[in-house]
Amino acid sequence: MKLQTQVPLKKAENQIDYRSQLMVLGSCFANNIGDKLAYYKFQTLQNPFGILFHPMAIENLISRAIQQKEYTGEEVFFLNERWQCYDAHSDLSSVTKEELLGSLNSGLLQTKLYITKATHIFITLGTAWAYQLKKSGKEVANCHKVPQIAFQKQLLSIEKISQSLEVIIHQIRAVNAKAKIVFTVSPVRHLKDGFVENQQSKAHLISAVHHIIKAGNASYFPSYELMMDELRDYRFYANDLVHPNDLAINYIWEKFKAVWISETFYRTMDEVAAIQKGLDHRPFNLESEKHQKFLRHLKERIILLQKEYPFMKF
Repeated sequence: MKLQTQVPLKKAENQIDYRSQLMVLGSCFANNIGDKLAYYKFQTLQNPFGILFHPMAIENLISRAIQQKEYTGEEVFFLNERWQCYDAHSDLSSVTKEELLGSLNSGLLQTKLYITKATHIFITLGTAWAYQLKKSGKEVANCHKVPQIAFQKQLLSIEKISQSLEVIIHQIRAVNAKAKIVFTVSPVRHLKDGFVENQQSKAHLISAVHHIIKAGNASYFPSYELMMDELRDYRFYANDLVHPNDLAINYIWEKFKAVWISETFYRTMDEVAAIQKGLDHRPFNLESEKHQKFLRHLKERIILLQKEYPFMKF
């Protein structure tokens, strides 16, 4: 008996291993995948400017990073007792202007360094809805609770998204011709935009991405389609009925793993997971001989793994 339709998947060329340098950018679902890669100790840079929801924000980060166009005091502002920047998520906000500028410019440098050496760059697009500052006409990455009167909300056209993705690819290729660029569309539902509007948004993103990948310069991983077609039930959503829950994230991760991660390294991933679980273990008696023996054995396993992969930190 067949109880679900399945999205056809095939193993990717140039799969990920523990020598790979990975970069993950985009929406909150990018963080879900990035967190998994970090948990298994892959070499990963994840959203240095925080969550970026739409393609224009991602394009801006990549362009500024590659050009090393540093932020100045005129590009940040003080609101709700913190310094903010329209190009970054509120996670980067700070109590001082100097600290925020330091974080932004450090993030630009880190992004450029990683783009130049990355073997794989995964970009997750969350929405085609963008907020444009009326004063400057610029699309912001985050509104930071600035009154809505300051913005014009707009649905990015398929053509504009396509152009933005082309710029992203061109900028990356200018400094790293070999990186594998992989786009995906986030399964997170942006219902604050409206039910119909959310579907419009996803349709624009999907159409633009597929227009781009036809040229053969990038690949696509169907996160959105897996959620919509294989997990067609509210039990796979968190309590907000918007975000995929842990079960759904793990399900899509297993599909991602099967497509993008080399089977040769599954045993290493299992060993990393076993160590992570051991580190999370909380005994009844910290001083017991049994627990001390457990810790010594765990340390030996970490040392053995780090001999082969010195970059791993636990």
